[in-house]
Amino acid sequence: RRERQRFVDKNGRCNVQHGNLGGESSRYLSDLFTTLVDLKWRWNLLIFLLTYTVAWLVMASMWWGIAYLRGDLYRAHDDTYSPCVANVYNFPSAFLFFIETEATIGYGHRYITERCPEGIVLFLFQSLLGSIVDAFLIGCMFIKMSQPKKRAETLMFSRAAVVSQRDGKLCLMFRVGNLRNSHMVSAQIRCKLIKSRQTPEGEFLPLDQCELDVGFGTGADQLFLVSPLTICHEINSKSPFFCLSQRSLRSEQFEIVVILEGIVETTGMTCQARTSYTEDEVLWGHRFLPVMSLEDGFFRVDYSQFHATFEVPTPPYSVKE
Repeated sequence: RRERQRFVDKNGRCNVQHGNLGGESSRYLSDLFTTLVDLKWRWNLLIFLLTYTVAWLVMASMWWGIAYLRGDLYRAHDDTYSPCVANVYNFPSAFLFFIETEATIGYGHRYITERCPEGIVLFLFQSLLGSIVDAFLIGCMFIKMSQPKKRAETLMFSRAAVVSQRDGKLCLMFRVGNLRNSHMVSAQIRCKLIKSRQTPEGEFLPLDQCELDVGFGTGADQLFLVSPLTICHEINSKSPFFCLSQRSLRSEQFEIVVILEGIVETTGMTCQARTSYTEDEVLWGHRFLPVMSLEDGFFRVDYSQFHATFEVPTPPYSVKE
């Protein structure tokens, strides 16, 4: 069948766009720090460069303005005259003085004299403003660089989910794996079934979310993700797939969203990986190929068979039937 629109892509990206916010868009400015962190890298770098460039030019212009109003620019070479800032002759020299002060380079050629109270006040203002700008922008860049989003790239999900029997019960299963040697601490998995439905009152819910039990009561949803694991949802009378059969699967339209959360062992930050399975990606009567083998002193995982499945005898009837 032709691939339909997904709510969540296979790579975990949510296909939701917010429009016609109206006055609600001002909320983004009230939380400016998070807004900057959520921006793409090219916009972050552009804002970073523009903020520093504008701040430097404005502050340098203020130093040049003090020198111009005091007449220091015309008497800078007079040895008997005490200017506000020594050796500031024009705008480039005022800009260099600001950079030396802001970056605490301290070459010593340009300096504030004690007979310039307005220069001392401007110096204090520059120090406070520079600290605020540095803390805000550098903190924003650090948080953005340290986000564990790329850690999710090394968490794998099987391309398809399967329906087959396990321990005499019909189950919906998919596989997850961790490509890195560093572990995901306190890894937990959740599943949401997204399907349109109509309530008995006649209300239509286009994207109704229903929880799929993957072992909440038994603790099976808490994963020790050292090797690839097969996540199992038992189809019983409490499952939304209670009436699902091999024949009805061809006419159903649903999406299973899988959310894997855990703490990155190396950084201690929370990471989330997502994927989804549509009805076309659920294989009835299949089982995953084994990927673990015992070798000399260790267990080996063959990821070339990670997505592979094979057919097994499975009744085509629903659990209800």
